[in-house]
Amino acid sequence: MKPDLELVHIRKGESFAAWQHGYPFRTVRWHYHPEYEIHLVVATSGKFYIGDHIGRFEPGQLIMTGPNLPQNWISDVPEGRVESRRSRVIQFTETFIDGALDAIPEMEAFRPLLERSRRGLLFDPETSRRVEPVMGELVNARGIRRMTLFCQIADILVRAPGPQILASLNFQLNMGKGKDSGINLAIAHLRENLTEQISEAELAALAGQSASSFSRSFRRHTGMTLVRYKNHLRIDLACQILLTDPGIRVADVCFEVGFANLSNFNRHFLRLKGMPPSQFRATFAANNAVWMTA
Repeated sequence: MKPDLELVHIRKGESFAAWQHGYPFRTVRWHYHPEYEIHLVVATSGKFYIGDHIGRFEPGQLIMTGPNLPQNWISDVPEGRVESRRSRVIQFTETFIDGALDAIPEMEAFRPLLERSRRGLLFDPETSRRVEPVMGELVNARGIRRMTLFCQIADILVRAPGPQILASLNFQLNMGKGKDSGINLAIAHLRENLTEQISEAELAALAGQSASSFSRSFRRHTGMTLVRYKNHLRIDLACQILLTDPGIRVADVCFEVGFANLSNFNRHFLRLKGMPPSQFRATFAANNAVWMTA
C-alpha cells in the first residue's frame, strides 16, 4: 500500500510548524511528508509504523523522522472514543534547517542527527521527559521565543544517549518517484499553492493526464472531487490555525487558508466540522483546559 502525501502547513512568518492533535485525526494513516518531524506521544498506547519497522508505543514515546519516511501511529482506543490530545508535533523543512546550519555554526552538531533521522530515531524515556515540557510551551509560543525553544529541543536531542534507529538499511522506498507520479504530484502542487486558484486542467497537465482521466483517477485516489478535496485541506488548515493561535480572528483565518469570503468559509466549516469556527475553537480550548489540569 502506497503512503499518502500529508499536507504540512507552515504559516507565513514562521520557520516551522509546532502543534498538537487528538485521536482520531486526519494524519492517522500511512503517510509521508517532505519535512523532518519530531513526534511526542502524550496520551494513549498502540502500534506504530516507521518505514519497515513495527513497534508498540506508550505515552512519552519520542521519535524523530527524516523527509519522506512513511509513518503512522494507531492508538488502541474503543470505537467512538475521542482523545483531545494524543501527540505533539514539530515539523520543519530541509530548506529551513540547512539554512540554519549554514548560518549558525553552533547548530552544526545537529547535522548527524538529521542524517540518521532519515531511518527514524527512537529516543530514551529520560530524553522524552526533558523534551515534553519544552514542546508543550513551544506549541503556544510566539516570536523569538519559538526559536529559543526549538534550539533547546535540538540541544537536548543532540546530547541524548544514542537513539534507536528504526527502519532497516534494506528499506528502499523511492519517495521521489512517488512524488513525481500522477496524483501525488498534483497533491504536492496543491500543498505548495493551497491558497491560490488552481484549475483542474493545470493539475491534469502536471500529472500528464487528460482532464477527464485526471478527474476520474483523482476521485479514485482521494474519494472526492478536486473542489471538495481542496476545501477539506483548507478547513483542516483553518482548524490547525484556530487551535494554535487563540488570538487570531476567524476572518483572518478565512483568507489565510484561501477562501475568498467569510460566508463561504463559515458554510464549509460548519458542513465539515459540525459547528462554526468560533465554537470549534472554544470547544477545544475548554478540552485543553481540562486536559492541562488533569
